Amino acid sequence: MQSVLIVDDEPNIRRMLGALLRAEGYEVREAGSGRGALAEVRGEEPDAVMMDLYMPDATGLEVLPELRKAAPDVPVLMMSGRASLSDAVRATKLGAFHFVEKPLAPEAVLLSLRSALELRRTRAVNRALRAELRRADGMVGRTPAMEAVRSVVERVAPTDARVLITGESGTGKEVVATAIHEQSQRHGGPLVRLNCAAIPRDLVESEMFGHEKGAFTGATERRRGRFELASGGTLFLDEIGDLSLEAQAKLLRALEGGEIERVGGHEPIRVDVRILAATNKELRGEVAAGRFREDLFFRLHVIPIHLPPLRERRDDVPLLVEHFLGRHAANGLRPPRLLPGAMDALVRHPWPGNVRELANILERLSILHADGDVGAAEIRVLLAGGGPAPADGGPAYRDDDDRPLADRLDVYERELLNGALEAASGSVAEAARRLQTDRANLYRRMRRLGIDR
Repeated sequence: MQSVLIVDDEPNIRRMLGALLRAEGYEVREAGSGRGALAEVRGEEPDAVMMDLYMPDATGLEVLPELRKAAPDVPVLMMSGRASLSDAVRATKLGAFHFVEKPLAPEAVLLSLRSALELRRTRAVNRALRAELRRADGMVGRTPAMEAVRSVVERVAPTDARVLITGESGTGKEVVATAIHEQSQRHGGPLVRLNCAAIPRDLVESEMFGHEKGAFTGATERRRGRFELASGGTLFLDEIGDLSLEAQAKLLRALEGGEIERVGGHEPIRVDVRILAATNKELRGEVAAGRFREDLFFRLHVIPIHLPPLRERRDDVPLLVEHFLGRHAANGLRPPRLLPGAMDALVRHPWPGNVRELANILERLSILHADGDVGAAEIRVLLAGGGPAPADGGPAYRDDDDRPLADRLDVYERELLNGALEAASGSVAEAARRLQTDRANLYRRMRRLGIDR
């Protein structure tokens, strides 16, 4: 039964309103003064409060801030027969849910109360979901390496310190950034992501800081950049090591001054943003090579968090398998049953694509072997790329294949590039790194072979 606290110095009002609410199935509690209301709320939190604006010991406007502090999720409806518009505006600014005018109309009271209680329920659900997110932070694993990462996240999340997350591609750097944001004081604000490797060089400044209408060809309207969108929350700069030196200089100025300026604009804009950055590069080496600014590195490298590759925490593979198969089941797929030997094959695999590669394999298993039995043989076939691979890992020669050498090489190259792109979840930059070539060369080969990114 939902409880409502009625706060009014007039006994007749409390009696009349109490009778109405009890008839509707509410539990009713009463207080005859503002201080009495605070004592009631601190003793046992009600689901909603209906409070008179004018009382002898303290006005509702004086009590409201203390009440909101004692029970921030409890909606408060203010009541008055002689309130001015300024009173109503002030009460709303102080956190009142609604203003109900006296004499009280039963229909208006019940409608406002139902809306207030729905807000209370929504807040409770939201709080429970956030608590669940904090418990299940997405960082699956119980190896010492992952426990160390989780410990650092728990300590740094409540602060506004900048964090640099490092690790190979696919280790879960974005998962860690999300956990930090969700456990921070900024969790009610936005978490805005920016993949620095995916932005064309001439659009980096516009993406980060926004632009004014007419600032350049194609700028048909004003656009807010990621810094503005993230104000009050967190900005996650992924693949920070791929920023050009020019873009690094502009980012450094924004971090130092806490202000940005849109492209084509002339007025500085204050932003309140926490920065989390991630990279799969060794930034100290990039600094030594002159490809990354040392001053920007030290601005970002306040709290470092390094994510180990999956091959260094193999004991976490069974937990990750359970996690991903459970997620697929929740999304309507019918995960397979792993037979003896299947899990061992997964644990023994070196996982060059780390957790991302494991997630992709398990999704494929859930589709190709839905609700079926999967043994070590099926696992090995999938890990080999969908079919039995030649012993040396290269293309097999067949006497019955009469295609010219160039055509056969194109087929092999297409399979090789598609496999690298799949392992990199479509990231051309990451696929190029795996193939030990540059992005421009990879793009040329993709165009020649008709591979769609």
